Amino acid sequence: MAVAAVRGAKQQLRAELKQRLRALSAEERQRQSRLLTQKVRLRQRRATAAAAASTRSRRAPRKCAGAAWARARAWRAPVVAHSVYRRARRVSIFLSMPDEVDTADIVRDIFRQGKACFVPRYRPRSDHMDMLRLASPEEAAALPETSWHVRQPGEGEAREEALATGGLDLIFMPGLGFDTGGGRLGRGRGYYDAYLQRCLQLGGARPYTLALAFREQLCAQVPVDERDVPVDEVLYVDTAPPS
Repeated sequence: MAVAAVRGAKQQLRAELKQRLRALSAEERQRQSRLLTQKVRLRQRRATAAAAASTRSRRAPRKCAGAAWARARAWRAPVVAHSVYRRARRVSIFLSMPDEVDTADIVRDIFRQGKACFVPRYRPRSDHMDMLRLASPEEAAALPETSWHVRQPGEGEAREEALATGGLDLIFMPGLGFDTGGGRLGRGRGYYDAYLQRCLQLGGARPYTLALAFREQLCAQVPVDERDVPVDEVLYVDTAPPS
């Protein structure tokens, strides 16, 4: 598909997904967020051979959204029980906006588990993003809010930056839409795609990428081009609300 055609398809899909998300009630967003992130007993099998193989392969560069390693799966256990999360020591988590899966419980669990917690700081009018370390979960709620309604550390703050101090093991990925091949549709700035390319250019391993999605964000196919970096795994809740 030509670049212009991909761009047009992305714009059309973004408009459709934003409409889906506007139609999602606050109660339903919280229900799905809670099912994804709450701390409950893990009742399904632990790490499988497929999960282990996916983790081993994460150090190789990925080039296309249709690669066999990418997967989306319905998740009935808490995110904090995920095998990759349990092993990760340095974790990046997005601070959720109202139309995204609520990540507040994950932020708190990162600190409970003694992991290093990093959050994005986006640079306006560019595709540059840094992952900066938080000192506490309480600090996340007190960060200043940008004009995009995103909480992030201020420009003048001196903080540990993940790529300068050892990289990341895991990045929780936001997005507007996802497909079962790992295709991800962001909000059009390219921050995460550029950041993952920086990870490779600096000679480190690319972090495992784990997207959190509402059911309504799953798409038959996300239009992508050569600059789009697919995610390793998309987790979503496949159960409908009780009638």
